[in-house]
Amino acid sequence: MKVELINYTQDALTLLLRSKNTRLSYKDDPATWSDERRQEHLEYMRDTIKSSWEMVDYVFQIEGVTRAFTHQLVRTRTGSYAQQAMRVVDARRQPVERPPSIADNDLWLRIWEAGEATALGAYADLMDHGAPAQDARGILPTHITTSIMAKFNLRTLHEMAKLRLCTRTQGEYQDVFRAMRAAVVEVHPWAEEFIEVHCVATGTCAFPRYGKTECPVYLPEMDNTAVRERAKEIFWKVRHEAAPVAKDGRAM
Repeated sequence: MKVELINYTQDALTLLLRSKNTRLSYKDDPATWSDERRQEHLEYMRDTIKSSWEMVDYVFQIEGVTRAFTHQLVRTRTGSYAQQAMRVVDARRQPVERPPSIADNDLWLRIWEAGEATALGAYADLMDHGAPAQDARGILPTHITTSIMAKFNLRTLHEMAKLRLCTRTQGEYQDVFRAMRAAVVEVHPWAEEFIEVHCVATGTCAFPRYGKTECPVYLPEMDNTAVRERAKEIFWKVRHEAAPVAKDGRAM
């Protein structure tokens, strides 16, 4: 598996701050702000409306991953994708990735190897006898490797990270997303806290039933059932409307 950040919004931090600041003033250019002020507004942005995060894009080249993974990846509707087309590519030399759980079990591995050989052999026979690649591909294993280019904005990465970094996510997806996050943080260190798993970002568990029984990260204090019940009881008895005002370049 190889993940490379091949393009991204260059002066992303200034753009983020400017897009947020535009709500209040067009004249105050964040590029002229002190580092202290930029950091202060960045921290504010993490806790406010995320529409401005959509201004910042990242493009990844992801290679040597399985089609099982890419089938999951492209379910994120707010991403853009360009993938190797097995409709036209001869896949006879494409490796098949074996999951660690299979590779570590002798019986499972023997069953897998037999099935893999049968599927790849049938594909090769079809191709050798002139079958169209777009039809022969139907017999290929889901874990045949592929490559894909994917573009996400910062808001999408933020939302994806909450669940795709979670221990409940299949291992390959976790590994790819960890590599994506590392590539972003390398060029934009300030983005580290924007792209974080749910439990670290919120202090709660995204999948409590799983967390309580299996997750090694789960902590008892992540169970906020009582707090949610109290909030529910109060919320549906009141009608309150905020009246935000601008102060020091922020909506308070």
